Amino acid sequence: MSGDPGTLPPDLAELVEDFAAVGPKDRLQLLLELSQELPELPERYADTADTMEQVHECQSPLFLAVEVAGTPGDPPSERPVHLFFSAPKEAPTTRGFASIMVTGLDGQPAATVLAVPDDFYTDLGLAEAVSPLRLRGIAAMLARIKNQVRAATG
Repeated sequence: MSGDPGTLPPDLAELVEDFAAVGPKDRLQLLLELSQELPELPERYADTADTMEQVHECQSPLFLAVEVAGTPGDPPSERPVHLFFSAPKEAPTTRGFASIMVTGLDGQPAATVLAVPDDFYTDLGLAEAVSPLRLRGIAAMLARIKNQVRAATG
């Protein structure tokens, strides 16, 4: 493993362990199952996909929105982060990556999200199952999430 699982939020660490526990073919199956669990966009984003940030590194059109909740008195680092993704149903790999982000990071405090190692996805063991070009997509998703969290809490 490249990252220290202790630096991952519990839900993300559990996903990494799930992927690490199975072989390459099963990892791809797990990713496809996760793609079906990506939550639909809430109504407030239904007609505003153009205000979401596109992740151009993904091979399929993927858009994301990051909300940092909390009240003005909350320390910025403790405010919960919420993630929203729009990806076509016919793009299961991209949707699977987005679902990993939602499952592993949604609701976590800003400081926890920012502490996730940039290369955590290598611990998923997907290099044998998907192309390096596709892996760039998940790295870009995390980078954009962190950028938006920094902008919202800075």
